[in-house]
Parts: sequence; C-alpha cells; structure tokens
Amino acid sequence: MTDSIVIIDFGSQYTQLIARRVRELQVYSEIFPWDADFSGMSALRPKGWILSGGPNSVYDDNAPQLQPAILESGLPILGVCYGMQALTYALHGEVAGSEKREYGSAQIEVDAENPLLPQGSQSVWMSHGDRIESMPPGFQALARSASSPYAAMGNLSRKWFGVQFHPEVHHTPGGREILRRFVHEICGCASDWTPQGIIESSVQQIRSKAGSERVIVAASGGVDSSVAAALVHRAIGDRLVAVFVDTGLLRKNEAMQVETAFTRNLGHSLVVVNAGDEMFSALKGVTDPEKKRRIIGEKFIRIFENEAKKAGNPRFLVQGTIYPDVVESSSHSNSQSQTIKTHHNVGGLPGTMQFELIEPLRLLFKDEVRLVGETLGLPHEMVWRQPFPGPGLAVRCLGEVTPERVERLRAADEIYTSELIAAGWLHSQETRDHLPLAQAFAVLLPVHSVGVMGDRRTYQETVALRAVTSEDFMTADWAPLPHDLLARVSSRIINEVAGVNRVVYDITSKPPATIEWE
Repeated sequence: MTDSIVIIDFGSQYTQLIARRVRELQVYSEIFPWDADFSGMSALRPKGWILSGGPNSVYDDNAPQLQPAILESGLPILGVCYGMQALTYALHGEVAGSEKREYGSAQIEVDAENPLLPQGSQSVWMSHGDRIESMPPGFQALARSASSPYAAMGNLSRKWFGVQFHPEVHHTPGGREILRRFVHEICGCASDWTPQGIIESSVQQIRSKAGSERVIVAASGGVDSSVAAALVHRAIGDRLVAVFVDTGLLRKNEAMQVETAFTRNLGHSLVVVNAGDEMFSALKGVTDPEKKRRIIGEKFIRIFENEAKKAGNPRFLVQGTIYPDVVESSSHSNSQSQTIKTHHNVGGLPGTMQFELIEPLRLLFKDEVRLVGETLGLPHEMVWRQPFPGPGLAVRCLGEVTPERVERLRAADEIYTSELIAAGWLHSQETRDHLPLAQAFAVLLPVHSVGVMGDRRTYQETVALRAVTSEDFMTADWAPLPHDLLARVSSRIINEVAGVNRVVYDITSKPPATIEWE
C-alpha cells in the first residue's frame, strides 16, 4: 500500500488543488468531507492530515468542526486558513473576526526556526476575514503578517501546524516547498505514487473485479476513455468489447479520426454505431443543460445495452470517470460543497442501467491520466487531445440542439481550432510541444443580434470563443490571445459560417466560471 495524506474538506474552492499539489510530490492524497466516517478515512492508513480552507467562521452556528478522532490519531496535521482556525478552536484557542481582512497577496515574516517554513520574508496568498487571537496551549508563533500576529503556528512536539495563507495556490511562490516539507519530512511519506505504480495497481484491480468476464467500453477517442480502454485492454486483452457511438454531436472529422486512432494505436477492433438521428430526436425542444446530459447519458446506456446483447451481455462497463468528475458531481452531507454540474460519466447515468462499472481513472486528476497514457505507450496526439465533454457539442450549443445549429457550431469550432494551431497556440498532431493553451473551443449562443451584411439587415446568432490556460483544470485563467488572431477568427466565422453575425471572446476565469459553458 502506498503512503497517503488525507485532505479534510471544509468547503474551500481550493481543496482539490491541495490534493493535486500533494500528488505532484508523488504521494497519494484523497479528499473527504469534514464529517465523513472516520473509519473510512483511517482505512487509507494516512501518514498525515491536511485541513482545507472554507467559507465559514468557526463560531458560526452549524459551522464545520474538526473531528476529535483526527487529533487522537496522533498523526501530523497541517491546517490551511479555515483549517488552521478549526484546529485552533478544537484545541481551545481563540478565533475572532479581524478588523482588517486579508485578501490577496501579503508578506509574512517567519521568525522562528521550524521544520515547515523557511525563515525570512516571503510572499503568500491570503483569503480570510477571521484570525487567531490566542493560540492553543503548546503552540508557538512561527510567522506574522501586517494583519495577523499568528500567520503561522506550530506545536513542534506533536507535529501540528497551521498557516493562515494558502500554500497550494500559484500566488504563494514558496507554497510547494512548504507542502513538500510537511508531506515528506514531517509526515515521512515516500514518493511512491508514480504512473508505473498506478498502472500496475489498476491492472491488478481490473483483473480482480472482471475475473473471466467480458467488458464493454465506450470509445470516444477522448483522453480519459482512451486511457481507461488501454488499461482494461492491458488487463484482460480481447475480452474487451470497444463500442464507438457517433452521436452526431462530435467535432469535424472526429468520428473518422477516433476510429482510425483506436484501431491503429490500441490494436483493437471497434464497433461503430451511428446514433445521430436518435440523439437529435431525443433532444428536440430541450434547452436545460442538465436534461441534455441526462438524455444523452440515457441514450448511451441504451445503445450499449443493445450492443452488449450482440456481444453476449458483458457484465461490466468501463468509464473514463476522473477524480474532478467525482468531486464536482458530489454534494457532501454538510452542504458546504455544491454540485457544479452533472458530469456525463457520473450523475448523468440512469439508475436502471444494467452494467457494473469499472472506472480505472476514478482517483486520477487529468494530468495524471495523461502521464499514465504516455507510460502505456499511447501516442502524443491521443494523450494530449483537446478535452471534450461526454455529451459533445450538445453542451456547447446553448439552447435547443438541432442538426442545423450543431453544424453551425462545428464549422465555427473548426475555424477557431485551425487558426490556433496555425498560430502556434495549440499543438498539432505533428508536434510534441506542450503549447500555451490547455483548452480552446467555440460556443453557440441562442442570442440573436442585429447586423449588416451586404447593405442588408441581419438578425443572427452569436458565437463565443473560449481559450484557457491551466495546469490541472481545477482553476483556469482566460488566455490573452493576440488581437490580430481573434480578428482573423472572427472574420472567417462571420464570412464562412451561415447564420452567425457576431463573435465575442470569453474573458472569465475559473472560478468563478467553469471552463465549459454548460
């Protein structure tokens, strides 16, 4: 069993980022809500706890609290922001609202020699309205800021620490070193969470679960489904039945590319089902994005059930569910974390489906999936393929999904993507360079506006362009694309795509927005 760190989630938007940073240190981490059953958390046999931030004040009614069993475990603890305050409150220190709140960049001075923080001045990212007024017994001040006399504290004998800032974000330059010290030096975790180790463990688990049964997989050609299929294929070989459903909601030439890439790179036959007419019929008149996802999920499963009958009714269905899908689709019992959207691979599945799931990527972040894919020998163009939602263009075509509107969106998206590749902002299949954009796509809006074309009044739809930079897809910044590139894309879309007379560029980061519009 690999060493692990358990992240206690108090509702912070950065909780997943903490887990990701720990995994970058090649140490497994897993997130649990603050009120999760302790036996489930302790079953991982963690070597330490990290307490996340959160939106509450510890003295609020029904505020999340630190479980006594975590303190009784005797393991090292690192409290971050609200986590520091929850640790203080549980140990009978004093937390109160600060007269001067701290949001954004701040300077701290680390005065005391300690195993967690390098001494001296350093820049950190603050996001709090409360502060520690008096530390719990046994703690000493480690750092201070202009507004917080206890910007960091520690009980060195018990290896319990608290920091009022966020070491997990990029805006804290020394944050990764702080986490490294906690995870490796204070908790004593080994660096044993590696792609090769993940593959070996996954293959073993797949074989154990599948036994001698046949397994069916949804081969979309996306990174997640491709890596999941490759893992299952390595585990059970030809007992894997691969089905590709052409929903009519894919990008230009994608169906052909998927079929070619899957059969060539995985060396496996592929069953292709053309389901475009069926999908459009089911989506007629539907505008709500959650309904779109559930309808498409339902159709997918019914198609798989039909193909499964032809293949002798495999017992198991492989899905490329990844860890952010699981976390974003779950509302914890304390209601501190809200459902962002129903992911096609999680909440979009009908409860009556006739398969048991095999989800080999369920505990992996996107960049971990890519590393596993490269280690498996999948080609660069497949592993670094642009992320694409399970429901396809249906959730980038806001409003009603019709063949005409999807074709309009498909054409605009192809123009945008091709111009980004030509300008060097996206990788092509001929290069292995990791270029600036993490994701870029077009969105068709059900918004009509007045325009003029050839001295005639037009009243047509709007295309929104989205391009983001991101390391882990938990947070993302909009990309400052050159004005001449945007102008060229806009001109081509308006001139070449019938029914569009306006193009806009989305400059919203995640958070507060999600990367996808629906």
